[in-house]
Amino acid sequence: MATALPSTAFCQTSFTFPSQNPCKVKSPSLIFRTKSHGHIRCSAKKKISFVDQILDYIEGGPKLRKWYGAPDLLPKDESDAEDEDEFPEKNEVRDAVLVTDGDSEIGQMIILSLIVKKARVKALVKDKRTAMEAFGTYVESMAGDASSKPFLKKALRGVRAIICPNEGFLSNGGDLQGVKHVILLSQLSVYRGSGGIQALMKNNARKLAEKDESTLVASGIPYTIIRVGMLQDTPGGTQGFSFEKGSAEKGSLSKEDAAFICVEALDVVPQVGFTFEAVNGEEKVSDWKERLTRLMEKSEQ
Repeated sequence: MATALPSTAFCQTSFTFPSQNPCKVKSPSLIFRTKSHGHIRCSAKKKISFVDQILDYIEGGPKLRKWYGAPDLLPKDESDAEDEDEFPEKNEVRDAVLVTDGDSEIGQMIILSLIVKKARVKALVKDKRTAMEAFGTYVESMAGDASSKPFLKKALRGVRAIICPNEGFLSNGGDLQGVKHVILLSQLSVYRGSGGIQALMKNNARKLAEKDESTLVASGIPYTIIRVGMLQDTPGGTQGFSFEKGSAEKGSLSKEDAAFICVEALDVVPQVGFTFEAVNGEEKVSDWKERLTRLMEKSEQ
C-alpha cells in the first residue's frame, strides 16, 4: 500500500491520465491553479481538491497503475537492472528536473506540481520502493549517497535543472556538470534571525544553509536562491506576497506557495545567478515569469 503524501491544494494546469478524460472522476470538486495563482472550480457533489485526486490516482496501487498503463513494480527481491547501467548515451537530451529530498513534505509538493506541468521528473529519495509505490512511473526515483561520484553522475543524467527544497545537498554533493540551472529554497534568513534556544537548535541547519549558498554561488552554474520566511502549513494561493529585502527574517510563507515559486522559477534562468526574498504579503502576482524577471533585473543593478 502506498505511503500517504501530504494533501496540498495547488495545481497550475489540468492533469490528464492516459485513457482518461480531464475532469472525469467519481465525485470530485476540481480546483485548478492558473498562472495568476487564482482558482477555477468545477463543482460536484463532494468537494475533493484536485491534488487529492492526483494522489488518489497515483496511490491507487498496482491494479490502478495497470489500468492506466504503467508497468508493475519490481518484486522486492529483484534488483533494478537500470541501476547497473553505467553507460549513458552520448549527446543525451537534458530535459529533466531533479528534486532533492524527494520524500520530504515540501519536496513532494514540488514533485506534484511538476507532474501536473507534465515535466520529466527525477527525485532523490531515501526509499526507492516507497517512492515508486507513491508516484508510479511519473517520477524516476533514485536512492543512494549523493556524495558518491558514480551515484551522482547517474542521478544527473538527462537533468537540466535541480530544485533543492532543503539544505544539505549542495554542501555534500559533488560535481554538477551539465546542469543548466539550480534553484535553492533557503531558510538562511530565518536561521540568522533566531535567538536563544532556537538559535542553538538551528545552528547546524544554519551552517548547512550557509555552505549550500556559498557552494552554489561558487559553482559557476546559473542559480536562483529563494530566501523564504518561516515555512507554514497553511493553504497556498490564498494570500499575496512580499519580496522586500529583510522580509524573510521576520515573515512567513505557506509551504505550498514556496513549492509553487520554486517551480515557477524554472522559467526564469539567470545569466549568472540571483537571490531574492519571498514571504506572504499583500502583493498579488498575476504573471510570475514577468515578476521574477523584474526581481532578477533589480538584483543586477
